Amino acid sequence: MERKEDHITLANKSQTDKSIIDSRFYYEPIFATHSEKKIKEIEFAGKKMKYPIWISSITGGTGKAKSINSNLAKVANKFGLGMALGSCRSILNNNDNLTDFDLRDIIGNKQPFYANLGIAQIEKLISNNSISKISDLINKLKADGLFIHINPLQEAFQPEGDKFNISPLKTIETILNKIDTNIFIKEVGQGFGPESIKALLNLPIKGIEFGAFGGTNFAKLELLRSKNANPLAYVGHTIDEMIAYINENKADKEIIISGGINSYLDGYYYMNKINKKAVYGQAYTMMKYASESYTKLETYIKKEIEGLELANSLLKVK
Repeated sequence: MERKEDHITLANKSQTDKSIIDSRFYYEPIFATHSEKKIKEIEFAGKKMKYPIWISSITGGTGKAKSINSNLAKVANKFGLGMALGSCRSILNNNDNLTDFDLRDIIGNKQPFYANLGIAQIEKLISNNSISKISDLINKLKADGLFIHINPLQEAFQPEGDKFNISPLKTIETILNKIDTNIFIKEVGQGFGPESIKALLNLPIKGIEFGAFGGTNFAKLELLRSKNANPLAYVGHTIDEMIAYINENKADKEIIISGGINSYLDGYYYMNKINKKAVYGQAYTMMKYASESYTKLETYIKKEIEGLELANSLLKVK
């Protein structure tokens, strides 16, 4: 009776305007039970993932990093997710902050777990004949490989930023010839244009993370830090654009779709629009819940998974 009374009370509040419909999908409610079409385990980034959700890079060596990263690694272990660390620059030359990043025992050996360095640091290590430090970093973290973030606008706008003396493409080509490990290339809020995508797909990398325009924008973040403005912070490429560029190329790479993924519906939609093996990544949302508590982070991930499973059962992408 109470449920029916709720229906009567809430019916008026439940009226919806057709203008707010999510028109990306066909809704097909007659073909599946609630227990069918569960998400299948996938091989990705050199390991297996139970669900196609990637914990994207966001935070490096700060006072809060240890707690945030530990919560992220713990939830990755529980639900079989992949994870890439924020910048590991602070532990390249010493182990003072190693505990902030040393998460393999928490995440476990089954899930993909990656170190992360900026392209400026890679350029410097090559210039200083210190490439071995990259392998040392990967080994001491027991990581499955390396993410290299490409961030020319962030570095340009950052008062203490590093300037590139060599193009990122040449630096990537050099490091690929010097170390033997899985490498992903990512942007940090602007995404990649068609020529950059084409060039990256032709390299022997493991894959690309979008870091598309529409999510956390580190160029804008640096401008906010310095209380400046620059219209270049608002150039870039959206997920939709980048998927179009990717789909034009036959190269077999793995893709992490990120940059404006607000929920599992976005993730489900874009994974079905791309013609490569793909998962979807989130950074800010993961960090937000991880910084509050592990319980809140776990609750969020559970809802994402439940939503993905429902979408998989009931929706077809147009």
